[in-house]
Amino acid sequence: MSDMPHYEDQYLDLMRHIWRHGDERVDRTGVGTRSIMGAQMRFSLADDAVPLLTTKRVYWKVAAREMLWFLTGDTNIRELVKQGVHIWTDWPLDVYRRATGEDIDRDAFEARIIADADFAARWGDLGPVYGAQWVNWPIYEPAGDGLYRKRDRGHNQIAELVDNIRRNPGSRRLLFTGWNVAEVPDMALPPCHMTYQFHVAGNRLNGLLFQRSCDLGLGFAFNIFGLTMVTRMLAQQCDLEPGEVVWQGGDVHLYLNHADLVEAQLARKPAGAPRLRIARRPESIFDYRIEDFAVEDYAPQSHIAAPVAV
Repeated sequence: MSDMPHYEDQYLDLMRHIWRHGDERVDRTGVGTRSIMGAQMRFSLADDAVPLLTTKRVYWKVAAREMLWFLTGDTNIRELVKQGVHIWTDWPLDVYRRATGEDIDRDAFEARIIADADFAARWGDLGPVYGAQWVNWPIYEPAGDGLYRKRDRGHNQIAELVDNIRRNPGSRRLLFTGWNVAEVPDMALPPCHMTYQFHVAGNRLNGLLFQRSCDLGLGFAFNIFGLTMVTRMLAQQCDLEPGEVVWQGGDVHLYLNHADLVEAQLARKPAGAPRLRIARRPESIFDYRIEDFAVEDYAPQSHIAAPVAV
């Protein structure tokens, strides 16, 4: 049994390939990457399996809190930082520093976000990112004289998806997306994990994520957990068993300043079979809480630090 491939081997193989053979390019951040176009990985969710990386520690609760935050439709970092989640802070912090010239550090900025609702409203909003599109996609209606006005409440793609999986499981339209062309310029960061699609096979629900841009060294671990989590939630809500998740990357890259991370991770051997348990079935997909999720049998190797490119 010890010679059988581990689910994480495909991730490490992809990392090795990109680091050795990827096209070296200047990117939006100015850091530089090694990049390829097009990659795919598949992971079974049978027996509550979850494809958490074991060659380094993944703080899965951060990813879980982010996914639950997306499903609320919130686009302000205030609720995240209240929960100790910092992964979205760098973008509004950068905007604030550029606008004011104040050399404030992240902790001080987050403290002001939490303490001052007006400050958070002005400086903590990310624009119409992810959750805004998922549960409140803008709908416009005629307002006369050739003008249109935005409805107070938009289209809830997630609620419609749950309904469609239940009523029409054979549909090829079981998906939601965050890529709203008209609103991309207003987003702090256009959606990287942009389109999720689902497929019912017998009594199993399979989930697929197309990610236009993937930071394989840092971002992927959260993205694959988020895909697993939302697939599991949808399966539970629709009385289906989890099948597999398929991850597809467009521009898949490693940052040049992640050399230490890459070399350290490739020197490690994956092991273990963690499980994701969901403690209860809420009334709707919007009623899950962080306490409902637990990961068992997860014994990763140590965390590997690496800088985030903003």
